[in-house]
Amino acid sequence: MTTTTETSTERGVTLRSVRKVYGSGARAVTALDGVTTDFAPGTFTAVMGPSGSGKSTLLHCAAGLDRPTEGTVRIDGTDLGTLDETGLTVLRRGRVGFVFQAFNLVSALTAEQNVALPLRLAGRPADPVEVRAALAEVGLTGRGGHRPSQLSGGEQQRVAIARALIARPSVLFADEPTGALDTTTSRTVLRLLRDLVDHQRQTLVMVTHDPVAASYADRVLFLADGRVVEEAVGADIDAASIASRMAGLEEGAGC
Repeated sequence: MTTTTETSTERGVTLRSVRKVYGSGARAVTALDGVTTDFAPGTFTAVMGPSGSGKSTLLHCAAGLDRPTEGTVRIDGTDLGTLDETGLTVLRRGRVGFVFQAFNLVSALTAEQNVALPLRLAGRPADPVEVRAALAEVGLTGRGGHRPSQLSGGEQQRVAIARALIARPSVLFADEPTGALDTTTSRTVLRLLRDLVDHQRQTLVMVTHDPVAASYADRVLFLADGRVVEEAVGADIDAASIASRMAGLEEGAGC
């Protein structure tokens, strides 16, 4: 199934006939098998599928963290395949934000220092006012001087989101961002992500296994065997419907 959304080819993220194969010969494993899809500016897309369906590989290829074996990935019109490793690193620092399930904060740094880290790595001065504003944006005013061990799991994830947003990326990728959080904290983080899309026109692509998390999205892509096999939009996006579709895919994967 091919999925596309009407959008300018110069904005957002586009994937065309993307394949990713790991290994070679008899040991080759196809993680993505000809995926074509768009992630339009200012939209929230959830990506779901059974274990081994290619969700994380799709996210990593779309974010420029991994190179596809075949096909084309573009961010804001830039073909990632034309960039060398240095160029790809520069593009990721300027246009891509990434949030991980495990937070990946530096334990020795304060929240403010963690948020400022991407700017420092890019050789840019970190304006303390800008850093504090980023923390305020995720509801952490007054917590900037705390180290990760002094913050709750939800607060750590919000620091990670502020860090991902500090460079004002074109697209924010999130890999199971609520997977390590309890139900109440998860909902707080998901509302924050939803608000970023609604009020700041942030483009957001999130891999999740949680139907409730996916119900916050504008669109849900369902993967199986490295291909997009279903898509839900609008009224079709509710937790019960998503759970039912996932159950069907997982049953098929177990056959």
